[in-house]
Amino acid sequence: MSLRHAVLGLLAESPASGYDLMKLFNASLASAWPATQSQVYGELTKLTTAGLVEVAAHGPRGRKEYAITDDGLAELRHWLTEVEPSGPPRHDGLLRVFFLGIVTPLEAQTFLLQQAERAARTRATLEHLEETTEWDAEMISVYGRIALEYGLRISAMQEEWARWAADEVTSAKARKASELARARHQGQDGQDEEVRPGGGE
Repeated sequence: MSLRHAVLGLLAESPASGYDLMKLFNASLASAWPATQSQVYGELTKLTTAGLVEVAAHGPRGRKEYAITDDGLAELRHWLTEVEPSGPPRHDGLLRVFFLGIVTPLEAQTFLLQQAERAARTRATLEHLEETTEWDAEMISVYGRIALEYGLRISAMQEEWARWAADEVTSAKARKASELARARHQGQDGQDEEVRPGGGE
């Protein structure tokens, strides 16, 4: 549902064509809620059918400019004030951390340092965006800067945590847990070999 409300939010700032919306998405919302051109245009059609958006003007070559309706603005306000944010339900990278004892400490450390570098690259991208964007007094600009700060702080925290975790997986306690996990599976492999008949019987 958030793509619907992202489109409504952008149109609450000012009427826009589908092309304009994509430019706004890429310039402001892509880091928080990325969307493809087909998704945005599809959502515009749904919103128009639902009466939350209307075609406010027609231009050359079939260009349509969309504007939010009163019902659309009411829906946006309802979503902002009464619908609980869902948040990310899954985190693939963090899930893997639970099972890093299956690999060697060096492999675990390499994985975590790669995550640290990824977070550092994300932060560098956001810092470049912060430096090169012309922040003005419009709603998307003011509140977009606040959202950008979230990304800057989160990426910094992720890098710091990943580098800390990379040291932790080489600690004596982590090494012992990893050795026990691998030994258990190596023992199981040996049992399997004893059970398997030789010579393809």
